[in-house]
Amino acid sequence: MSDEDADGDGDGRSQVVEPAVVLDCADPERLAGFWSTALGYRRTGGEEPYVVLADPGGRRPELLLQRVPEPKRGKNRAHLDLRVPTLEPHLTRLLDAGARRLRGPFDDRGWLTVVLADPEGDEFCLIVPPGGLPTRG
Repeated sequence: MSDEDADGDGDGRSQVVEPAVVLDCADPERLAGFWSTALGYRRTGGEEPYVVLADPGGRRPELLLQRVPEPKRGKNRAHLDLRVPTLEPHLTRLLDAGARRLRGPFDDRGWLTVVLADPEGDEFCLIVPPGGLPTRG
């Protein structure tokens, strides 16, 4: 498959791929409030078993919260990193919204990191990159 045929159908046209992040959970309604606060997203819809959260500016991937019957077991195989210019006020805001601190802050090769869990125990990291965040135009 060539770059000119990114969708693999052989017609030579490139298709845009738009990623979305899906988080399995027991209670999407409960987590919608937490993740809306954490990411600055808005609820944009969804039908059972989904709640859809989206970036108001339309530049970042959607977050779909999907109700699943099985409970979370063990460590996440994938997780979100929330990159911020400074730990505060973000760490306090997330803890006030229902996050739990699991570890840190600690230095991870120059990246100041705190490992947190959402209200259902899904791990994510709050990270300050070395040199801060780049400005986006």
